Amino acid sequence: MIGVLSMFAFWSADHPLGVSSVMVRVVGAAEDAVASGHVTATPYLAKLRPFFDWEFALVVGLMLGAFAAWKLGGGEAAEKPRGGRVWEAMAGGFLLLFGARLAGGCTSGHGISGSLQLAVSGWVFFLTIFASGIATAFLFKNGEGR
Repeated sequence: MIGVLSMFAFWSADHPLGVSSVMVRVVGAAEDAVASGHVTATPYLAKLRPFFDWEFALVVGLMLGAFAAWKLGGGEAAEKPRGGRVWEAMAGGFLLLFGARLAGGCTSGHGISGSLQLAVSGWVFFLTIFASGIATAFLFKNGEGR
């Protein structure tokens, strides 16, 4: 389904899938409301022009889909999360977003769209993210759940 969505994105918008720039545009829009003029004076924000488009709708859909999967999977009845788990997930998400902007793209931009276009960088990224994710899980969970 991701491949079909990616094909549709190329066909309809002539743009690959990617969501990390949405966060920059949202921050730019908020900043424009508070300090108008600063966005146009900042080259990075001016390049990404704050607006809400199909990529923003995709981010909202990702959040709604994750929530629906959690509810359909039993939600709170399936597992009572420790208090720190929510903060760990939020900190991890922030670090992932920061790294995505530092790298110039997110997992969907580099991994999915890049690998679908047969870009070597996309495949290297995909393999690296899976290997580092597995290594991190073993490092932090120390064999829990086996």
